Amino acid sequence: MEKMILEYQQEMSAGKLTARELVSFFLNRINQLDAKTINAVIELNPQAEEIAAALDKERKAGKVRGALHGIPVLIKDNIDTHDKMQTTSGSLALEGNIARRDAFIVRQLRRAGALILGKTNLSEWANFRGRRSVSGWSSRGGLTRNPYALDRSACGSSSGSGAAAAANFCAAAVGTETDGSIICPAQTNGVVGIKPTLGLLSRSGIIPLAHSQDTAGPMARTVADAAILLGAMTGVDERDSATKRGVKRALKDYTKFLQADGLRGARIGVARNMCGSDPRILKLLEQSVDLMKKLGAEVMDADVPNFNKFGASELDALHYEFKADLNQYLAASNARYKTMAEIIKFNEENRARVMPYFGQEHMLAAQETKGLSDAAYRKALAKNHLLTRQKGIDAALKKHRLDALITPSGGPAWLIDLANGDAINWDAESTSPAAVAGYPHITVPMGYIFGLPVGLSFFSTAWQEPTLIKLAYAFEQASQARVPPKFLKTAKF
Repeated sequence: MEKMILEYQQEMSAGKLTARELVSFFLNRINQLDAKTINAVIELNPQAEEIAAALDKERKAGKVRGALHGIPVLIKDNIDTHDKMQTTSGSLALEGNIARRDAFIVRQLRRAGALILGKTNLSEWANFRGRRSVSGWSSRGGLTRNPYALDRSACGSSSGSGAAAAANFCAAAVGTETDGSIICPAQTNGVVGIKPTLGLLSRSGIIPLAHSQDTAGPMARTVADAAILLGAMTGVDERDSATKRGVKRALKDYTKFLQADGLRGARIGVARNMCGSDPRILKLLEQSVDLMKKLGAEVMDADVPNFNKFGASELDALHYEFKADLNQYLAASNARYKTMAEIIKFNEENRARVMPYFGQEHMLAAQETKGLSDAAYRKALAKNHLLTRQKGIDAALKKHRLDALITPSGGPAWLIDLANGDAINWDAESTSPAAVAGYPHITVPMGYIFGLPVGLSFFSTAWQEPTLIKLAYAFEQASQARVPPKFLKTAKF
């Protein structure tokens, strides 16, 4: 049975449940279901029950750290943990890598009393190795499947985190995003995903793709659980200068914005030019708009300028940053390979195991870049920020005096195709403007097409997590759209 974090917390406070019992419940569920169906969990924490017992002892002594005390959480396998678990980004090249220290967000979670139950599978190297990739597949972890239909994609790159949260393998999960890697697997697996403002959460101790866009974020079955997890991870980190921008903006508690009447008086813009053309998705969108109007929101059309004008420059910037950032991470790690060039060589020498379905074109392109001082990189990054911020999202918000913009997060999960790679079957765009701008974005379940989830996206300008949580929560509570998965072999038509 699915329960929310505060429900578990209430049961533990009342003496009806212990952290150790809760860990046992999730471990049993993972052992019974995951390997046979989803393959979302790449590694379990061998110390989980020991840690749970210690947290129970703390509670018995009167020390309760907060809402996450004793709550089992799964995190993506590109987030460092200084324990007995590996951090590999799903790559066999990093097999055996034990991090020298916890990632800052992991340290924050442990301080809050959260129990790191294990690591989740992902699209290898955060889905930035080859051009014809298969979302949810990694050479170390294999293929993660969608719990709503096992022949469908779990999207990526936080595939395992989204699928695990949906399948009730944990109370909540943590993913990471560069562009779409929280939002897509969250919406495709029928859960809530929050991609925060760049700098709200520290990036240190997370295997990087690109520092101008990378961020961790919560993935959970409800907005309330995602909000609890988000607040626990915030904080200024001396190893990540971007977090200094959040000194007066980051909060430890976002639950105060869980307001059922949060849409009353809100001004919401529908980014029509990003919504795509699928009539089934558009029908769900219109139903959502009608509901928001009934809840007191003023909803109007508000196209986002230039939403599709920066694709090439975004890719250029990612290639530059991928090489520079990964080399910096590897050089300071316990990994046996210390440069991207060595990873590329390993992949080639182990092609049968590492690249049976697709190659490493993105890594090869990144390796050819000249460094972050190159004029071409600086030009691409400046273009990206101009078109997504002041001439993009901010322009739409200002023109219509909006609190937030909405668009469908995506569409129903596509069939897994190892031979040809991802075959995304929708033309809506939800992730890139906010991802490239470094702005916050939340997806909430909106409805289903043939039993496959479709999400609704709320996004706005920087540091507007409180507003987005308020709007998303009000919509979630009124729509009650989410239906738990049934692990069907294929979708029912």
